[in-house]
Amino acid sequence: MATLFISDLHLDPARPEITRLFGQFLDGEARSAAALYILGDLFEAWVGDDDPSDTGAFVAEKIKALADGGVPVSFMHGNRDFLLGEDYARRAGMVLLADPTRIDLHGKPVLLMHGDTLCTDDVAYQQFRAQTRDPAWQAQFLSQPLAARLAFAQQARAASQARQGELREAGTMETITDVSPAAVDAAFAEHDVGTIIHGHTHRPAIHDLVVDGRPRRRIVLGDWYEQGSVLRATADGFELSSLDAAA
Repeated sequence: MATLFISDLHLDPARPEITRLFGQFLDGEARSAAALYILGDLFEAWVGDDDPSDTGAFVAEKIKALADGGVPVSFMHGNRDFLLGEDYARRAGMVLLADPTRIDLHGKPVLLMHGDTLCTDDVAYQQFRAQTRDPAWQAQFLSQPLAARLAFAQQARAASQARQGELREAGTMETITDVSPAAVDAAFAEHDVGTIIHGHTHRPAIHDLVVDGRPRRRIVLGDWYEQGSVLRATADGFELSSLDAAA
């Protein structure tokens, strides 16, 4: 059985076809998996577990059915859904993971990350991340009415899209928003692993590297904006492929 890894689904009511694709994936291939790991940005935005959206309810029901069927499901926060809490995780039958988390995969240590902490050249984002991960900031934000939190999320998304446009115009989008090689090397060294699996950058690929004289592998999961993307890990190795939203 394969262990499955996905990230960056960015599920949103505005893109129901991707939510349906995710439901089909959970009802189909995922049922025979050894485990499922969701490495962040399951949702396009998450402003608190009290959000009554139909998308959140549908996803919780589908993941809970998978977990109840014997497939362990683990979730790591991303930069869009870092406020997903214990209440929703219980409803969905998911285990919350710290970022990063080191696991044993077929007898070898593997480091799981969302991936945003590797993008150290994006100084403005790292400052925003530090602010929004502060427990005091989160408690203050979650104390606001739901409507105010939804409005903030919409404003933050618009600001992010505007900044991406500025980076594209300046020709720095590819470098600023990708991982820093130095940060990747540091993660390998700190956690003493041969493989890192992460998402966030939307640049799916399997990179074979040499770090400190040792062969290493960095696997980048794909996003689900236009289609699905899944990494399958077995004792024979890794397979990264797309899922057709029209299927």
